[in-house]
Amino acid sequence: MARRRIRPDADEDLNQIWSFIAVNNPKAADAMIDRLTEAFDMLLTMPLAGRARREFGENLRSFVVDNHVIFYETVPEGIDIVRVMHGRRNFEPNDLV
Repeated sequence: MARRRIRPDADEDLNQIWSFIAVNNPKAADAMIDRLTEAFDMLLTMPLAGRARREFGENLRSFVVDNHVIFYETVPEGIDIVRVMHGRRNFEPNDLV
């Protein structure tokens, strides 16, 4: 059975996303996290759905959900969620280590 692992940086990203949105609308914050976790589940079943991001790492891929970009790695056991960042951010290789 495939598994997904959320790395600590990605977990912190999710907490920050929720906190930022929840200041004005906790229900919208919950809905955003739900959309992201639904995408995680979809990526687990279709790990090649995201765009290959070899400029950041051999197995790294990205997938856009609303204004956020999920960065994940395909691993033999499933996928690792590496980061979840706002799409307007400039992504640097050091952000994804």
